[in-house]
Amino acid sequence: MEHRKLPHGGEEIGVLGIGTGSLHAAPPEEIRAVAETAVANGINFFDLCAGGKSVYEPFGRAIEGRRKELYFQLHFGAVYNAAGEYAWSRDLSEIKETFAREMKALRTDYVDFGFLHCIDDDGDFDDIMRGGIFDYVTGLRRDGVLRHIGFSSHTPSVANRLLDTGVCDIMMFSINPAYDFERGDELGIGTVRERAALFRRCEAEGVGISVMKPFHGGQLLSAKTSPFRCALTKNQCIQYCLDRPAVLTVVPGVRGLGDLKELLSFVGSAREERDYSVIGGFTPEAAVGSCVYCNHCQPCPAGIDIGLVNKYYDLALAGDGMAANHYGKLSVKADACLGCGHCDGRCPFGVAQQAKMHEIAAYFGK
Repeated sequence: MEHRKLPHGGEEIGVLGIGTGSLHAAPPEEIRAVAETAVANGINFFDLCAGGKSVYEPFGRAIEGRRKELYFQLHFGAVYNAAGEYAWSRDLSEIKETFAREMKALRTDYVDFGFLHCIDDDGDFDDIMRGGIFDYVTGLRRDGVLRHIGFSSHTPSVANRLLDTGVCDIMMFSINPAYDFERGDELGIGTVRERAALFRRCEAEGVGISVMKPFHGGQLLSAKTSPFRCALTKNQCIQYCLDRPAVLTVVPGVRGLGDLKELLSFVGSAREERDYSVIGGFTPEAAVGSCVYCNHCQPCPAGIDIGLVNKYYDLALAGDGMAANHYGKLSVKADACLGCGHCDGRCPFGVAQQAKMHEIAAYFGK
């Protein structure tokens, strides 16, 4: 299992995580087995949103004695009634009560990532600011109960407002080709360029991303339901997400051991099984000409890591002060381009990489 480091804090997070929103229907012994099997296979990141009491108690028993090896997200705004049914709330007293019950069921005295839950429009942002929720969460971090503050959202403009607060170390966001190429549902909010700019901002500012909805609710896995009328595999979708800037981990939901074992096939799978270059044929006009760092242009005869060179360039333009330093440490830079055109012919997104290398070399050469 590959692990990626959270820029603010340094936690090493496995690239494949687990979402538990659909796990509540499984029997307690299977929920516990899912947690234990996941950990045994290198998964150390869990999103516990919408799990409720039916998930928290067996999960808490499963991680007992291994708490320091694992990281999980709890969402402030996701609440549960007496029957354990999931709902949203912006009522601070209800949120505090839910959090106390969650901590007890999970048998822990701290939470790795405390998330402001589903901040999808400006009204949601205003509610958490006016209702005391934002202050409550920042206070918990100050007291050491939360190690990091994050948020979940589907909306780039609102996500940028939360990033502007300067307190967030991680963002949970919906990423998949349908959403990113403006072919999703009502939750695939933002244009191609708005979403790409948000991901670049996160990387430039050291904010990690945990990914929700990598399969577009399963629709991308079938030609009948995919908006592209072409099926992708789970491994292709996961790799697509992991190639986006700032992404630390992808957290697909599981319903039980069967789903988990299917996801674990990603670990150790061949590069060809993860190759999502087929989506080059799905690319809308708005995305043509934009490098997504997929490196399908490789191998470069001159030895240039074209995807990485583009990434450092985009991050520099986004204001990342370290991007030029990282670029400068590359053993082969953009000015090594031979002008052979190999990359232009292979790019699934129609990027004129040959011309781009000259542009990038001139930029960093100043």
